[in-house]
Amino acid sequence: MTRLRAELERSNYAGRTVTLAEGAVVGAAVVVLTARHASAVDALALAGVAALGLADDIIEPRRRRAGEATAKGLRGHLGALRAGRLTTGGAKLIGIPVLCLGAAALAPRPRRLLLDGALAAGCANLANLLDLRPGRALKAVAAPALVLALLPGDVAADAGEQRDRSGRALALAALVPAVAALPADLREHGMLGDGGANVLGAAVGTALARRTSPLVRAGALAVIAGLTLASERVSFSAVIDASPWLRRIDGLGRRPVDGTRP
Repeated sequence: MTRLRAELERSNYAGRTVTLAEGAVVGAAVVVLTARHASAVDALALAGVAALGLADDIIEPRRRRAGEATAKGLRGHLGALRAGRLTTGGAKLIGIPVLCLGAAALAPRPRRLLLDGALAAGCANLANLLDLRPGRALKAVAAPALVLALLPGDVAADAGEQRDRSGRALALAALVPAVAALPADLREHGMLGDGGANVLGAAVGTALARRTSPLVRAGALAVIAGLTLASERVSFSAVIDASPWLRRIDGLGRRPVDGTRP
């Protein structure tokens, strides 16, 4: 138990020790709520996403400590794959889209397989990219999850009742653990890591695919793809810090780093 606790400990951006156990608990909660209120297929897909994320959280630092070559970012993992080397990030790059496409293929009709799968996988990755400061990824997940949970059932004219109901359940499966984890995350007692952020993002992306029209989905996917590509060159933290209103929302409830208010 002591060894596992040590494996899950990390130093965050402020140099404080936090635990990735938060992410593991959040991931498990999303899977359980999905299994109870959405479907076993969706729960299995999300469990796979959570497992890939947690593996990346644990194995990649081990490789760094052992002096092995590691990759970072989309270009880094793609480069490693081209060189014939599978990183844990590369495994996520392949595995998460496959899992999301599988869930989309078995979702209630009507469905747009490639659009729905890409949207879920893109949201999973974007949530992880935002998990750089306490509370940031959780706020980014909770806001759309709340909207998707509250949307009236006739928003997507082509959505069947079963599909819409599963989308609402997935939104709630992401919303409840995200809100529950927010206080501990903001106090820097824990952090999501890949294991928590990826599964929350995938759940919200799948809910978005189930509860909105194809046009809305296509627009959302374009925005997500743009942000993902931009993250290779631009720091999200720098952009947020340069905007007073984004900085205020991002820092709301967060502990100060140097004794000043965030």
